[in-house]
Amino acid sequence: MTVLVTGSRGRVASTLLGLLDAAGVKARAASKNPADLSPPPGIDTVRCDLTDPDTFDTALAGVESVFLYAEASHGEAFADRARAAGVEHVVLLSSSSVLAPDAADHPIAASHLAAERALSAAADAGHFEATHLQPGAFATNALQWAPSLRDGRGPALPHPHSSGDPIHERDVAEAAFAVLTEPRLRGSSYVLTGPESLTFVEQLAVLAEATGRPAPHTVVTPEEWKRSVSAFLPEVFADALLSHWAAHEGRPAPLTRTVEELTGHPARTFATWAADHAEAFLPRP
Repeated sequence: MTVLVTGSRGRVASTLLGLLDAAGVKARAASKNPADLSPPPGIDTVRCDLTDPDTFDTALAGVESVFLYAEASHGEAFADRARAAGVEHVVLLSSSSVLAPDAADHPIAASHLAAERALSAAADAGHFEATHLQPGAFATNALQWAPSLRDGRGPALPHPHSSGDPIHERDVAEAAFAVLTEPRLRGSSYVLTGPESLTFVEQLAVLAEATGRPAPHTVVTPEEWKRSVSAFLPEVFADALLSHWAAHEGRPAPLTRTVEELTGHPARTFATWAADHAEAFLPRP
């Protein structure tokens, strides 16, 4: 079996490449800029820009399975080229946001939902099997706080008591490895969460424990926060995040045991993730 791993610069995809390589599964690392990749020795690289269908055929040649990031702009084209290449199984890194009633109109969920629908249509037509991984909040989202925590200021939070289900990127990669290598797991949708519901304030306390340094925060209004991120975050996405955080303030996030069911071990805690990434939050020499 040869597995095409798209988005190989990403944390999940790069971890998955290591897992496949260690298991002796032939993999091909794909990226928009393959020259920037550093996969394990012996893994070939290929250009696959998910926004450019002209790159699909070469990347898919000789591939039986695909790990696919949810870029919806050419989802139908990718599904068509995968069918033509003889691909048997596509694993999509989607999002649990697709489960929301307004997912089709939600600026963050819509692209994931569109990608899911394109693959599901191809699967329903019998072209290949499609599996959807639907993680919630990535623990790596906390890395956005790293610059302010390194400076001792801490992040400015509009909803500090909003709860999430932070999942370690390695657990997502291991779940992907499981569904790619175990045929009985194919063809389903899997909601992935971390093992605990934590507010932003609770996550900061865990980071303080992991780094041995204070992890303060300030409380700002939603409008103040929007202004602070306006240079790099479009307003529609900022509004969507604020709405999500407000809806989950004071409400524990629902959890699943799907990571354990797929991988055989409980999902890693946020404390484990914090210990693994503590250096990112420490002052640089």
